[in-house]
Amino acid sequence: MAAAPRTLSGAEVRARCAQGACLVRCRRRLYDLSAFVRLHPGGEQLLRRRAGTDVSAALDGPPHRHSANARRWLEQYYVGELEPADEQSLLEEEKLLDVAAPAPSRMDPRCKTVDPDTDLVDWRKPLLWQVGHLGEKYDEWVHQPVDRPIRLFHSDFVEALSKTAWYVVFLVWTPVVLYLSWVSYTALAQGNTRLFSSFTTEYSIPVHKYYFPFIFLLGMFLWSLIEYLIHRFVFHMKPPASNYYLITLHFLLHGQHHKSPFDSSRLVFPPVPAALVIGFFYGLLRILLPEMLGLSVFVGGLCGYVIYDMMHYYLHYGSPRKGTYLYGLKAYHVKHHFEHQKAGFGISTRFWDYPFRTLIPEETFEKEE
Repeated sequence: MAAAPRTLSGAEVRARCAQGACLVRCRRRLYDLSAFVRLHPGGEQLLRRRAGTDVSAALDGPPHRHSANARRWLEQYYVGELEPADEQSLLEEEKLLDVAAPAPSRMDPRCKTVDPDTDLVDWRKPLLWQVGHLGEKYDEWVHQPVDRPIRLFHSDFVEALSKTAWYVVFLVWTPVVLYLSWVSYTALAQGNTRLFSSFTTEYSIPVHKYYFPFIFLLGMFLWSLIEYLIHRFVFHMKPPASNYYLITLHFLLHGQHHKSPFDSSRLVFPPVPAALVIGFFYGLLRILLPEMLGLSVFVGGLCGYVIYDMMHYYLHYGSPRKGTYLYGLKAYHVKHHFEHQKAGFGISTRFWDYPFRTLIPEETFEKEE
């Protein structure tokens, strides 16, 4: 038999909020959002201003109706019920202020949170070897995000290799970008690199060192396209329900991130597998372009990758100022996670979502009051 929910008085709620906690309520149901305030796409201050208040109307809009995933996410922070006497006094205050009646105190049936004991997988064991058995249930399950860490492997060593702190990407790849930029620039300065490899030198065009910044930016631009294509067609492929191995591969590549979008150790790509992908693109450019020209494009793309990974981490854990470019990107990316998983594939930029017609509708981004 389930234990009765804990009850808190209005005075207790106000006292905890005064001490810095961020408790909100949906009529009598109380939620402690203290651990979530910095992650909220509307910004920390927006939630802080709502501490101690009823957020039922805000969940249903305006400015926008929160998705079922957002409501399910909220249920993870449920801490108890407001005492009935306090609820009645609040209802009387709302009547005097002519405030619309809040939502019912019971939990919305669409928003059942994850119970580790009854979920489709056993959270006490590594998930990677379990998800392939979900079959047709996998796609819905993996797009219902939870706020809990994920373990992938049995081996502690392999598990550690699958996790990466955000600054590791910067420390590993920034020196490589700087060194290869210097190599590319000095090689171009020698004047030996030519644009076309033809049978005669008559059609060869020398590439001067002054072109390096433009070639570098071209590499960054090409990376933004690659970022979009990988995110859309590889990370968001829908594996066949009957294929255990493709489901497992999808979860390893990206499904884990959608299941636990705020697992800070899994927001950037580990250097070892990243090196294999980066090596593939370097080899491809060596085949398609003259050596130093290909290297110049490559190093611009590598810089774009580093910026992308740093930005991705920031969009999950940063608190950009309202009205800035990053504020809009954070709201856009969170919408992708919680409501529009089949759109909004641009991360560092929305640019490619326009020509490929995968832009998340603008009406879902009305400004908060």
